[in-house]
Amino acid sequence: MTRNRFRLIHRLRVRWAEVDLQRIVFNPHYLTYIDTAFTEYWRAMAIPYESIPAQLGGDLYVKKSTLEYHGSARLDDLLDVGIQCGRIGNSSMLFHAGIFRDDRLLVTGELVYVFADPATQTSRPVPEALREMLQSYEAGASPIEVRVGNWADLGAQASAVRREVFIEEMGIDHALDADADDETAVHALVRNRMGQPMATARLVQEGPELARIARVAVSRTMRSTGFGRIVMQALMQLAAERGDTRVLLQSQCSAEGFYTRLGFNPIGEPYDEAGVPHIDMARRIGAL
Repeated sequence: MTRNRFRLIHRLRVRWAEVDLQRIVFNPHYLTYIDTAFTEYWRAMAIPYESIPAQLGGDLYVKKSTLEYHGSARLDDLLDVGIQCGRIGNSSMLFHAGIFRDDRLLVTGELVYVFADPATQTSRPVPEALREMLQSYEAGASPIEVRVGNWADLGAQASAVRREVFIEEMGIDHALDADADDETAVHALVRNRMGQPMATARLVQEGPELARIARVAVSRTMRSTGFGRIVMQALMQLAAERGDTRVLLQSQCSAEGFYTRLGFNPIGEPYDEAGVPHIDMARRIGAL
């Protein structure tokens, strides 16, 4: 088994609490490492794991887990944990796992999951939607689609993401989120292969050759996946194509680094907006 068989590889560092008296990782922790990487596997497919029962009418239960040890990890080692879907049966799925330190294979694992009714824990056939998502992901296909359009087409799903992030998570008043600009703005939306919205933003024409990006929101479970960058790049590309030369935005101070990496620079001093520290930012754009 080599690293290149895995599309999903999750990196973690061995902690003090995971090392035993032999000064190596206590063997049950390797299964925890694999379980942690398994969560990232679903995130890489843009599937919020907690939404599976509602979306697919069942849940996944471990039927069997097998580990084989080839070497030991030690305190502060950086480990790469790979997960791969190897087989999908009628109601069960076989996943392969590999734990590496650099290129050395330390642990191999196999996990059998069964798709089942959460109430009775009796098996059910793997839904075709889940089967297709797993097969497509392992074949290298993108787990998402990016849509750019108007409020009439994208507003319902964009609103769902914004409500989750701004209103439910941050406690911002709904009246401060919704405004008349939604109707005239161009909206970008990232959705997974089940059609669930994951991220959104909007582009408003502020003036001649001047655009403003606002209402950038990424679902909590999908942060640090690149989806925020994707909606930003989609809107900046559109702004450049229509002749805009400058883009403005209001950034929460906690997100300033994200926008800086996209080429934006701060303007002026921080201020409060809806009870949250913000700073104005801008960047020039050309052909992207």
